[in-house]
Amino acid sequence: MAFLIVLAALCFLMLAAYRGYSVILFAPIAALGAVLLTDPSLVAPMFTGLFMDKMVGFLKLYFPVFMLGAVFGKVIELSGFSKAIVASTIGLVGRSRAMLSIVLVCALLTYGGVSLFVVVFAVYPFAVELFRESNIPKRLIPGTIALGAFTFTMDSLPGTPQIQNIIPTAFFGTTAWAAPWLGSLGALFILIVGMLYLDSRRRKAAAAGEGYGDNLINEPAPFDGSKLVHPLIALLPLVLVGVANLLFTHWIPRRYGPTQSFVPAVIGNPPPVVQEVSKVAAIWAVEGALLLGILCVLLFAWRPVTKHFAEGSKAAVSGALLASMNTASEYGFGAVIAALPGFRVVADALRAVPDPLVNEAVSVTALAGITGSASGGMSIALAAMADTFVQNAKAAGIPMDVLHRVAAMASGGMDTLPHNGAVITLLAVTGLTHRQSYRDIFAVTLIKTAAVFVVIGVYYLTGLA
Repeated sequence: MAFLIVLAALCFLMLAAYRGYSVILFAPIAALGAVLLTDPSLVAPMFTGLFMDKMVGFLKLYFPVFMLGAVFGKVIELSGFSKAIVASTIGLVGRSRAMLSIVLVCALLTYGGVSLFVVVFAVYPFAVELFRESNIPKRLIPGTIALGAFTFTMDSLPGTPQIQNIIPTAFFGTTAWAAPWLGSLGALFILIVGMLYLDSRRRKAAAAGEGYGDNLINEPAPFDGSKLVHPLIALLPLVLVGVANLLFTHWIPRRYGPTQSFVPAVIGNPPPVVQEVSKVAAIWAVEGALLLGILCVLLFAWRPVTKHFAEGSKAAVSGALLASMNTASEYGFGAVIAALPGFRVVADALRAVPDPLVNEAVSVTALAGITGSASGGMSIALAAMADTFVQNAKAAGIPMDVLHRVAAMASGGMDTLPHNGAVITLLAVTGLTHRQSYRDIFAVTLIKTAAVFVVIGVYYLTGLA
């Protein structure tokens, strides 16, 4: 019964998200409904002490990233830089490769350390321009961005600074470069199969006479400048964000040390505020990099940006508020579900899978799917079962690097179910619905889930790591 309650809550929320209802409203309803059926006396305490605590904690950490990412995307749009990059890209790769261009731009940003959520805001204006110029249906944009940002550069490619590739290091004593050959092969599989799928969708739409689309919402404002900047100048803010993020990631911990404290007032004797820098250094790095990116755009395109900045910034902040609240509500839902007895039933049942690597992959991707979070599901799985994974792997002679890569890739498997915060953010930013675009996102989800088992098979066949 405890398991059925958790399953019912998950299905209810996925259905609500797919039907277009607000996750901000229905995530707490689904979570507290599960609590009500489990222990009615815990509804109020779990709502305030767990759901709201996790939701507000998420906003505290990540809302500035959402907001700066949205503003960065907006100034890129208003400056005409997106138009310049798109025009150059079309000239280089041709109209038929518009999707590949967007995938590669997303991959470059993600591998450079830019947050997945920021990538969505920053790349969307590019995608709109490129898809409109190439007459590709807008409804294919979410699947294209998902392939570039949510898959191989998030957890497969060795060295990626995304959190999904960092979490396993604390459990297995590995580095971000663990199992480079397996990770690279998995990334290549996802890229090739994903592009074949997206291209088949584009060709099918073209054969049916479907164009970009009409009466769409959240469309970026068209660039009204008569002259485009050089594409290298247009690319400079993107490169600057990636490089600055990498530099700040290393510089901030050295500058501030493990903790930083200050006294918040000079009147009275308030206790000092102590900030654990290690927990926020990566967030500070992204925020600083985005600020530099925004300043870079203003430096080269002051007039066209400031002409519409008042109106444009309002739209950007509104979009950031909606996207961050959607994701934060999902985060609270995952925390409540993970605290219920039914979730423990799921975790215990997954231990019965005999093969060490398959056990790990199924456990991590299942928990990521239930919580709607790659990092959240993997953290829960490894915190509860890492010792078992390590023990079984050592008994089978499996290196810790392979265990690391399988866990990282599995976290990015079924995490993108309809209630996933990144999926909801992606659809909100692009102005599309689950009905219009989730099919392609789910196809990408299946491809990246399959890649985990392809990597496991390659390891067992060749011993390659």
